[in-house]
Amino acid sequence: MQTFRVNGYDMAYLEVGDGPPLVCVHGTLGDFRTWYSVLGPLSKNHRVISVSLRHFFPEHWDAVGDDYKMAQHVADTIAFIEQVQPGPVDLMGHSRGGHIAFRVAQARPDLLRKLVLAEPGGDLDASLPVPAGTPTHLPLAARTARSVEMIRAGDIEGALQNFYEGIEGDGSWRRVPAAAKQQLRDNALTFLGQINEQRRPYTLADAQAIRTPTLLIGGGTTTGSLSVMWRVLAEHIAGSKTAVIPNAGHWMFEQAPLEFGEAVNRFLAE
Repeated sequence: MQTFRVNGYDMAYLEVGDGPPLVCVHGTLGDFRTWYSVLGPLSKNHRVISVSLRHFFPEHWDAVGDDYKMAQHVADTIAFIEQVQPGPVDLMGHSRGGHIAFRVAQARPDLLRKLVLAEPGGDLDASLPVPAGTPTHLPLAARTARSVEMIRAGDIEGALQNFYEGIEGDGSWRRVPAAAKQQLRDNALTFLGQINEQRRPYTLADAQAIRTPTLLIGGGTTTGSLSVMWRVLAEHIAGSKTAVIPNAGHWMFEQAPLEFGEAVNRFLAE
């Protein structure tokens, strides 16, 4: 593990492989370990740099302070990338990290060569409507709020199960490997920051502003809004490409690492 000093914070990262840099940004409850399962495939042709955002493991945050914000994480990621040589870099984000990567591309396209968004999280505003008939689950914001209540009551395990099964479906928590569960536990208190992070929804103008060559990638079995949002964004990001990982859900890189790595490597090699 190494660190860069970023906006007054020591931002931890893991670096594997040689070649052009690929910076990877984790999502909710993740950290630099999120990408362990695909470090092998991705590092064949790239120097993979997997970051831990502010207040995530290896920090054990006590949820005190007001700097857990989407805007702060975007600013930190930009400042981090500015220190990576040579540039420009390839940038990949998953879920909430996909939203961060999107905002980085929107604000600083000069820092990026290519962009990969793996089921980016967030919300669409009225200018990017979800197609009629889209199946929905309990909104993730409501799931997050419920998990926050459970964490405050001391039920960490129940909070994580509630959130995870809101994405992957009832009964999915028991199938999560022990190491992956521990990673989520290590970052559980970040939920307390996320509830008030002031995340802006995507707009049509936001999507049209992306000029970086972009791949949007999703799991074939993902349901609810996460299965739709990346497809809607792809319709409005000029020249974007898409890929679906069969028989995999939101954590597709853990469930089908070879297929995920192949899709990403193919896009980055074009």
